[in-house]
Amino acid sequence: MNEAYNYSEVIIWLENKGKNRYGNHFKILDTDYPIIFKLIAYFLKDEQMCLQYGINLDRGILLSGPVGCGKTSLMNLMKDLTPTAHKFLIKPSRDISFEFIKDGYEIIHKYSKSAPKTICFDDLGTENNLKYFGNECNVMAEILLSRYDLFITKKIMTHITTNLSASEIEAIYGNRVRSRLRSTLNLIAFDKDAKDKR
Repeated sequence: MNEAYNYSEVIIWLENKGKNRYGNHFKILDTDYPIIFKLIAYFLKDEQMCLQYGINLDRGILLSGPVGCGKTSLMNLMKDLTPTAHKFLIKPSRDISFEFIKDGYEIIHKYSKSAPKTICFDDLGTENNLKYFGNECNVMAEILLSRYDLFITKKIMTHITTNLSASEIEAIYGNRVRSRLRSTLNLIAFDKDAKDKR
């Protein structure tokens, strides 16, 4: 462990935050510690531990795992842990698709070109391809491609939670998106048999 941070104490702090937010039943399981330690290291910008875990602090996070394993809850807690300069917005992918139905292509602009901050797109893969005035659009694919350009030009990061595998991401969003995600995100993955905590 790093001398600068006591990770066991951080876990206790996160669990208390979780109980306040989600109720007394909230618990961080020992089996999830390897995942959570990586997230703590990343969001506290603990360079020594990130080096040990093979995590690149200049990239975002792709947190993947089965339905109900706690990805969204964890990212909400990490928001509390993150220093102010690195705070991020969490936006459900489904909500973006509903906004697209209502407001059209300006929504792609809203979450890419005109969004000068880090965003976590939650539950990537739960939205559908949508039609706006008869034109079908893979909204999240377009946003992710634009966010890649933001990353390259301005170093603005993106985080994602998903229960999709890499091959499912490619099938839904295309190999360009998969390739760009691979070059801009650190993959942190729950075991496919991770317990459903709901």
